[in-house]
Amino acid sequence: MTVSQQTEQQTALPIRNEALPLKLSGFATLCDALDYAAQGETGYTFFNLRGDVAATLSYSALRERALALAAKLAGRFERGDRLAVIAETSPEFIVTFFACQYAGLIPAPMPMPVNLGGKDGYINQIRQMIAGAKAAAAIGPETLREFLDEAADKAGGAAVYSFVGLDALDGDGAEPQRFGPDDYCYIQYSSGSTSAPKGVIGMQRSVCANLTAIARHGMGLQPGDRATSWLPLYHDMGLIGFVLTPMTAQVPVDFLATSDFVRRPLLWLRIMTDLKTTITYSPSFGYDLAAKRSGRAEPGAIDLSTLRVAGIGGDMVRPEALNAFADAFGPVGFNRNAFTPSYGMAEATLAISFPELGAPVTVDEVDMRHYTRSGVAQPASALTSPENTRGFVLCGRALEGHEIIVRNENGELCDERHVGRIFIKGPSLTPGYFSDADATNAMYDGEWLDTGDMGYFLNGQIVITGRAKDLIIINGRNIWPQDIEWAVEKVAGVRGGGVAAFSVDDGRGERIVVVAERRGMDAEALAALKREIASVVQNAVGAPAEIVLARPHSMVMTSSGKLSRAKVKQKYQSGAFTEDAGEEEEPRPLAEARV
Repeated sequence: MTVSQQTEQQTALPIRNEALPLKLSGFATLCDALDYAAQGETGYTFFNLRGDVAATLSYSALRERALALAAKLAGRFERGDRLAVIAETSPEFIVTFFACQYAGLIPAPMPMPVNLGGKDGYINQIRQMIAGAKAAAAIGPETLREFLDEAADKAGGAAVYSFVGLDALDGDGAEPQRFGPDDYCYIQYSSGSTSAPKGVIGMQRSVCANLTAIARHGMGLQPGDRATSWLPLYHDMGLIGFVLTPMTAQVPVDFLATSDFVRRPLLWLRIMTDLKTTITYSPSFGYDLAAKRSGRAEPGAIDLSTLRVAGIGGDMVRPEALNAFADAFGPVGFNRNAFTPSYGMAEATLAISFPELGAPVTVDEVDMRHYTRSGVAQPASALTSPENTRGFVLCGRALEGHEIIVRNENGELCDERHVGRIFIKGPSLTPGYFSDADATNAMYDGEWLDTGDMGYFLNGQIVITGRAKDLIIINGRNIWPQDIEWAVEKVAGVRGGGVAAFSVDDGRGERIVVVAERRGMDAEALAALKREIASVVQNAVGAPAEIVLARPHSMVMTSSGKLSRAKVKQKYQSGAFTEDAGEEEEPRPLAEARV
């Protein structure tokens, strides 16, 4: 009998523990946190595409099953071995993850395939992660056994198990040895990892420090809170934010699989309505997608009046998406002051900064023409044209015990509104990348971690402007690809979220390339669309660009749903984009599909 069958019920788990006092801190390891949470009645509830409860896993049942599996794993693997685990949204993955904690084994979560097709790309992706973690085994659902077998074989022959197959292991009476505060917790592979994926090391002490900071100071968790998430559990925002943080705070969580959210975005809102959710999180595009489907909601089916934290993270915060969501769902109780734009990254476990809860989102309208020339985020004025105005969202202050600074290219601290490179320090930071000393050394400057992000301070809050590595430099001017992408997305005929801007240098100097997914149209319409996009880019950043109109669904996305600019660039350079096929001729690839 599988975990999901053992725990399946028809109703969601309780919203609060009647007899167990709320405890948000004092845990040295994940096992310590689960030992405490297991004394209550709360836990995880899993919903299917129909919106029915498919399974439940209380924290008590999770501990019991994790301990039983830990004994079996301890009899098969050496303490400290890495296990690469497919992070499906299921009780099986979560039980396996925590069994590793109790057995002293290091889980390395791997992504689920996004959709059918693209088998080779997916196998190559997980092969790299299995090899990078030097995993002793690869584990996942039986439906992906064929993929795991091939990936593990190509990675050097790691053992392969299905979740169900783990139950057949014989522990031979082995005594599992749980992790201590100074031991590993997991290896997190970034969703943006490409040909040489870097595994972020999560230590028990640093992970617990971030979980405590998020629960106490970031979201101010309290009795009666309930969380809902569709985020992939392979990604740090899904795993740390909605598997580990709520458990540490004994808060119940309701899960919807990422693929089901994509098919039915309003189901996310319906679950929150039915269970009176107070906490959720999403990248900007999730709110945008729900807003676009708002017209399909049945009258009276959605009520978001209990939602007090609607977090935004995982990518650049887009004010337009937030406004669209607030406008669409304000009439059914959504309070736009629930929006909580935060900043984080896997190298800091998850969260780095949070704004004041319940405060209005602050958008800084910047004159981009001045910004690109001077590196100073000067406020837009009445004389600034709309195409040269861009709104940046303030993402709060550093979590308690952590610090954020912004440095210029000379390593000096930047003044307010001066854009520079963002550095952080604090107890949540990773000690480095697994088995990659060079990358670890490059990341740290003394005790400060170089985030690779660019931004500036305004009124004590950090503002993120983009990734340093994505910066386009044309004739000495700094151009952010997001500025181009967001402008092009507004052009009729371009698919929303389907635009990538980057630079290439073929020996004649750096030039801009814009790849845009277009809708099905004839040759004359395509030519007109190209001209319009070229004009929009010229107006937006004052530079010409090569325009490539790609077939629908041909962009490359990460498993967390973000556009992979680097992979789109690789695809462009390999000559993979074509413009002569109709919309119906291009299947949606598996590992490259949009979340």
